[in-house]
Amino acid sequence: MLLNLLAKYQITNNPKLDFLSGLTVALALVPEAIAFSFVAGVEPLVGLYAAFFVGIITSLFGGRSGMISGATGAMAVVMVSLVAIYGVQYLFAAIVLTGIIQIITGLLKLGKFIHIVPSTVMLGFVNGLAIVIFLSQIGQFKNHNDVSHSEGSHSAIGVLFNGGWLENTQLSIMIVLTLVTMCIIFFIPKIPKIGKIIPSPLISIIILSLVVIFFKIDTLTVGDLASVSGNLPTFSIPSVPINLETLWIVLPFSLTLAGIGLIESLLTLTLIDEITETKGRPNKECVGQGLSNLTCGFFGAMGGCAMIGQSMINISSGGRGRLSGIVAAISLLSFILFLSRWIEMIPIAALVGIMMMVVIGTFAWTSFKIIRNVPKEDALVIILVTSVTVWQDLAIAVIVGVIFSALTYAWKSSNFINIEVDSKISDTETKFKLKGTLFFGSINKFNKILNPSNFDEKIINLDCSESWMWDQSSIESLTKITEKFRQQGKILNISNLGPSSLKLLKRAENISDLNIRE
Repeated sequence: MLLNLLAKYQITNNPKLDFLSGLTVALALVPEAIAFSFVAGVEPLVGLYAAFFVGIITSLFGGRSGMISGATGAMAVVMVSLVAIYGVQYLFAAIVLTGIIQIITGLLKLGKFIHIVPSTVMLGFVNGLAIVIFLSQIGQFKNHNDVSHSEGSHSAIGVLFNGGWLENTQLSIMIVLTLVTMCIIFFIPKIPKIGKIIPSPLISIIILSLVVIFFKIDTLTVGDLASVSGNLPTFSIPSVPINLETLWIVLPFSLTLAGIGLIESLLTLTLIDEITETKGRPNKECVGQGLSNLTCGFFGAMGGCAMIGQSMINISSGGRGRLSGIVAAISLLSFILFLSRWIEMIPIAALVGIMMMVVIGTFAWTSFKIIRNVPKEDALVIILVTSVTVWQDLAIAVIVGVIFSALTYAWKSSNFINIEVDSKISDTETKFKLKGTLFFGSINKFNKILNPSNFDEKIINLDCSESWMWDQSSIESLTKITEKFRQQGKILNISNLGPSSLKLLKRAENISDLNIRE
């Protein structure tokens, strides 16, 4: 009965798998949180605390079970200039405001707009993200004093050009251990019982850690990045002046952070919906993300959003309930408080191997076939979003993709407006049928085909039962054409408008003079 109750509220329907996958995710969160802290220019614990707060609050109050949130590179890139110019306290103030903006977005139910993102944009987003995660892991094979890796940040592509590679011996060991990890993850699920009892990524971490410790292999470990030891985070109000000047400083950063965080989170939610064939709640996720960032600002943490890499680790390890995210967050805090010595001994290669398998599982390999069989505009969207994701960041890529898709749709729709003779009533009166959508993109063609000079009849009855009026441009175009007909001693009657079109034209009666027949 208890299990049914937990399943009803999406807490868990498989406690063992959720617990083990959550523990695996927690281990993978440590180096990511540290690296993103370096990107933002703050102490490692600031990123680790963010991973804890964002992870546990979104797991409890977010709109998608099984999704993992924490400190992310896409948001860290925005933070770095604020920290460099004004200091870390202004960052905490900005994170508080970010949380408030995200909560308001959820309460206004604006999260539903994620559904207007085309599938081609989602495909480009997934492929670009896989490439970015791959590039971020390449940074682990380089000198950590020279380069920091970040998921979704501007520095992702720079990993290929910045910093020097590890020394030959260390580089060879890293490559071998990474490949061994990938092999363990690939083959363990094929072993009866074992693969279903314990997630293969967790098994790979345990095996590689024991091998490195027992044989005293000289390779990079989590402790080489930074110490993960710390105390419980404490409540404190950001030490900034409470005035309008502070608001104008942090507001642009908060708006950007809120937008990036929500776009990444809602796209990740949509992706997991497709993988698990379940339904998340975008508006609730906006509120959950907002609550987590609001809390981070008051506890000295850098904030964050959904992490697709760690979410994919969780889903592939069997984590489906909210319990997996809760366990990941609590485990991470336990590492900081009690187990830092042991966590710092985990070889980086084990975590890199896990992320490389995530790359293989995330990239939509079918897109190579899809690109050859879809319209060239859709293929261009996929390539464009993928490229912008790699060169810039996820949020910009999605915005660019949506705008390009919208313009492409508008251009295609503009070519379908047309009129044809329906019936000839008399020598002076003819009924025409308008077909298509009248909006800003189609008014030029509409104005040409409905030019009064093209008609010998005195009365033109325009049947709009198979057309739609969308915007102010359509109202303005109809008004001007009606007036041109009058000037030439002719009459343009508009009839059979659909409910939405009729409502639009009726609302504009004060600024238009149309002959509408209901």
